[in-house]
Amino acid sequence: MTSHSTDDTPQAGSHGPAGAHAAPDAHAMASRRLVTALGRVLPVERVVSDRDVVASLSSDDAEWAPVGRALAALRPRSEAEVAEAVRVCADLRVPVVPRGAGTGLSGGANAVDGCLVLDLSRMNRVVEIDPDDLTCRVEPGVVNDDLKAAVAEHGLWYPPDPASAPWSTIGGNVATNAGGLCCLKYGVTRDYVLGMRAVVGGPAGYGSVVRLGRHTAKGVAGYDLTGLMVGSEGTLGVVTEVTLRLRPALRGTPRTVVGAFPDLVSAGRAVASVTRSGLTPAALELLDRACLTAVEEWKHLGIEADAEALLLARVDTPGEGGAAEAQAVVEAFGDGDPLWAVVSSDDDEAEALFAARRIAYPALERLGPVLTEDVCVPRSQVPAMLASLVDIAGRHGVRMATIAHAGDGNLHPLLLTPPGDDAAREAAQHAFEEMLDAAIALGGTVTGEHGVGLLKRDGLLRELDPLAVAMQRAVKDALDPLYLFNPGKVLA
Repeated sequence: MTSHSTDDTPQAGSHGPAGAHAAPDAHAMASRRLVTALGRVLPVERVVSDRDVVASLSSDDAEWAPVGRALAALRPRSEAEVAEAVRVCADLRVPVVPRGAGTGLSGGANAVDGCLVLDLSRMNRVVEIDPDDLTCRVEPGVVNDDLKAAVAEHGLWYPPDPASAPWSTIGGNVATNAGGLCCLKYGVTRDYVLGMRAVVGGPAGYGSVVRLGRHTAKGVAGYDLTGLMVGSEGTLGVVTEVTLRLRPALRGTPRTVVGAFPDLVSAGRAVASVTRSGLTPAALELLDRACLTAVEEWKHLGIEADAEALLLARVDTPGEGGAAEAQAVVEAFGDGDPLWAVVSSDDDEAEALFAARRIAYPALERLGPVLTEDVCVPRSQVPAMLASLVDIAGRHGVRMATIAHAGDGNLHPLLLTPPGDDAAREAAQHAFEEMLDAAIALGGTVTGEHGVGLLKRDGLLRELDPLAVAMQRAVKDALDPLYLFNPGKVLA
């Protein structure tokens, strides 16, 4: 139940920066002022000021990113309520930090000091499904898997499928331009966003609602402001509705190719071989022994980790063409000198392996604090990047587990540290930054799908051309001159 309270006792254990509690009365007064102003224009039950509830809404899953102390939270049910909240916050100069399910891994949804947390998870309607035009309109709080189920009833499919699809929301997926297991063949979130509605500021006026994009399959009318909003991590406005492209549902049962390898670099050579052979499976995923062991100890799926790394490829081409493609993937795996590589004949076993891939992160998170990387390199550089990861982790004495959307070069080394071990934590942070630099040196990027948030801001500056950074700052200045929307994220 939503709690509405004006209890202003300072919150113990806040994760805000040093000095954040120097004037607790000032924070209490600002909180009361915001709550009162919101209560004048919005249903009072939407406003949350209970300290514990606000704290629970103040961070995403990036455990190591800093968290500020919010003044209050709001759980709007409509676009009109979001617009009213933004107007109030603009008048009071209170930052607005949007969030969905909080499954992000970069701190992009973390509160900043003195902000309003805007929890959009209750704006969760599938507004329209149009089977004729292969589109749908949804609110930002719709969960990815719920959308997939809704459109499947019409014989349709929404392809973007981050591993967090059972929990993550479309609004969050749009904010980070989320990818997923099948983006190798079918693309990422931006490829499916045709248009949107958003509450913005700047030249439109804070609290204004703007319609961006289109409903047609094609269109180049003006600058692509829709594409600009996708991946902007809530720094340019609050998305309140999204128009998405859909595809006809796939037919038949996909084939799964499994390869076991003696080490990560060998698996990387196999990935490069698949690309060099001109093959495009629907998915090409990597898991190392540490991930498989953690999943098995947690969920007991019956998976035996008999290799240092597994590659899982999914081929969804129907008929004999699919059979030939799957066999070609097996042959390409041969360039990595696998212990074995086969087309799976056991659908249940294949599903268990893909299930293990999806839950690898929470399985490892159970073991202690996890710092999650999200580097992406050209596919030909996957072997070199995997070798760098092993080297960096070894030099810093950091325990590493690795999962990857290997087919598109998006690698997720997970750095594990014992709880309460500050030295191990510092070592992991140094390794984290070195991994970013290694990816940049290979022509890659510091984030493939998780976003910059708070954790990758320095890496972003090392990756981008300084003139490109200046252009991005100019966009922020023009569209959000008050720096109201998710300030301090992406570009510090």
